[in-house]
Amino acid sequence: QVQLVESGGGLVQAGGSLRLSCAGSGTIFSFNAMGWYRQAPGKERELVATIASSGSTNYADSVKGRFTISRDGAKNTVNLQMNSLKIEDTAVYYCWVTIGAYNYWGRGTQVTVSS
Repeated sequence: QVQLVESGGGLVQAGGSLRLSCAGSGTIFSFNAMGWYRQAPGKERELVATIASSGSTNYADSVKGRFTISRDGAKNTVNLQMNSLKIEDTAVYYCWVTIGAYNYWGRGTQVTVSS
């Protein structure tokens, strides 16, 4: 059983920063990739950033240069440092991990960017 718990969301002004963390439990050490997706009201869930077990990273064009994904293997956590936040970054952010053929999701954490 894999469980993912996100933390670090909140309200921030445009231009500010937030750091999201996702703590995983279970057989997460055998993951293929971990990352973050987000879903804004009325929109589909979209990829934000992922990190593979090899350490390679992938970012959505909209966050490149502003967001940084990292992981702590010893703690089974994946983090998302978000800088220069924009109003359009407002969404529920979901932690995601893929292990073998299975995808697992956290419950999400709200990020709200105000003007």
